[in-house]
Amino acid sequence: MTSLNVNRISNVARNVTGTIAGVVPTVTISNPKANKVISWIGKNISSPENRLILGVTALMSQPFIDLNNKKVDEDTRKISAARTVAKIIAGTLTGVIVRKGCIKAIDAFSMLPSQITESTKFKGLRTLFTPDSALAGVLQDLTHHKNALGTIISLCVMVVTNFVIDAPLTKFLTNKFVDKIKKKDAIKAEQAKLQQTTQQIVAQQKPQEVKEVARG
Repeated sequence: MTSLNVNRISNVARNVTGTIAGVVPTVTISNPKANKVISWIGKNISSPENRLILGVTALMSQPFIDLNNKKVDEDTRKISAARTVAKIIAGTLTGVIVRKGCIKAIDAFSMLPSQITESTKFKGLRTLFTPDSALAGVLQDLTHHKNALGTIISLCVMVVTNFVIDAPLTKFLTNKFVDKIKKKDAIKAEQAKLQQTTQQIVAQQKPQEVKEVARG
């Protein structure tokens, strides 16, 4: 790939990044405590970790809502809960992997000029997503830029993965969970039937024992 083509791609990438950043609305938060919390979250919790937290929270609440829906019968509640669990697991796994992968990719192609050495491979692509201010030496910390751009690109990628990965994985997991539920219900039904038969046998034997005692 020639340096001219690399420069064109870099300019397009930076223009797209600038356009996306310009569309996103800006909000000014003046509360010091809120700013402190937001700052801590931004520094310590990455986008993949945030997606994982959302997934775990959903897994701890949504299935129980389905299981306690008294408007439908028990079998429907169980199948609905199984589908919900499968969807949460599939969505969380895909979301975390895609976001982490995109951020890693952005990190690899958003290097500062000072970070590029003779041993660096694909030098022309290493500044593909590097902002102009960083190329000019004004901006030195690209952490927030990489995380934000990686998250934006991952959202675009997940539009595709929702159909290619999420849907098939959700269906696969749902079928697995439903099969386990049916097997468990079948075992319970068999145990209940055995217990009922045992009770009937015992109930039939008691009158006979009473008669034998009376005769004796």
